[in-house]
Amino acid sequence: MTVRFGLLGAGRIGKVHAKAVSGNPDATLVAVADAFPSAAEAIAAQYGCAVRTIEQIEAAGDIDAVVICTPTDTHADLIERFCRAGKAVFCEKPVDLDVERVRTCMKVVKETNGKLMVGFNRRFDPHFMAVRAAIDAGKIGDVEMVTITSRDPGAPPVDYIKRSGGIFRDMTIHDFDMARFLLGEEPVTVTATAAVLVDEAIGKAGDYDSVSVILQTASGRQAIISNSRRATYGYDQRIEVHGSKGMVSAENQRPVSIEVATGDGYTRPPLHDFFMTRYTEAYANEIAGFIGSLEKGAPLAPSGADGLAALVIADAALKSVKEKRQVSIG
Repeated sequence: MTVRFGLLGAGRIGKVHAKAVSGNPDATLVAVADAFPSAAEAIAAQYGCAVRTIEQIEAAGDIDAVVICTPTDTHADLIERFCRAGKAVFCEKPVDLDVERVRTCMKVVKETNGKLMVGFNRRFDPHFMAVRAAIDAGKIGDVEMVTITSRDPGAPPVDYIKRSGGIFRDMTIHDFDMARFLLGEEPVTVTATAAVLVDEAIGKAGDYDSVSVILQTASGRQAIISNSRRATYGYDQRIEVHGSKGMVSAENQRPVSIEVATGDGYTRPPLHDFFMTRYTEAYANEIAGFIGSLEKGAPLAPSGADGLAALVIADAALKSVKEKRQVSIG
């Protein structure tokens, strides 16, 4: 079975998914749509697909699935449209920045028997998948504490910050999903602190750039998350899971994994400096997972419900910061 794709959005993340789809032997990129014709034409020229409008892709008989890479405020509407059109949907996170809008969207997905997967790509990183596999194999016993470090090399432009939904809904939401993925239980409370330590303009835009979060499940399992919009040494992505019998961790990745030893000591190359290079394999793996689930008729994961759960935690974390207290989730 070859899954025939339409790509909605030809920007930065659209280019990533165009590469992932075109590089998969079980997929064909049929068409791309974008509000800026030149962006769509560039992808069409690179991968040999057609340029079409969203309406044409929606009505197309030669397209089975779509990848939604358009601005966040269009996601829910497009999910509903393409579920009603009978096409499988892969949508970049988040479904929407408003919890109630996401809930409404999920009702449409259910009513149309739609197929929806949300793009939490870190679940598909081979290193993080290996951490989960070690947990599932019982190598560290019962999970007790998860520690997630996620720090960007630099902050995005303030114009992006203003429309991002804030650090919890834009950045930490990946870590909320990863915490759920690794804890094995749903968090029921969140305690969060936040500050502006990197760029005063981010604070003036109503957001934060440095946050710490503690999630706790009903049984007492904890996840501790550290986020910063600045890491002068590169893209800092680490995970540690402590259990009753031991610990499993995934360290930072480098473009080249070597170590040089001289009389001055040991040195290693710098970390990746961009999420698209750090998570290249993850993006390819998640599209492969989407295709594999469609071929098998298996449930898609992360699902719309996973996207909703992470957003609910994000809202609770922001409430915790504002009210300076522990907040119940959900």
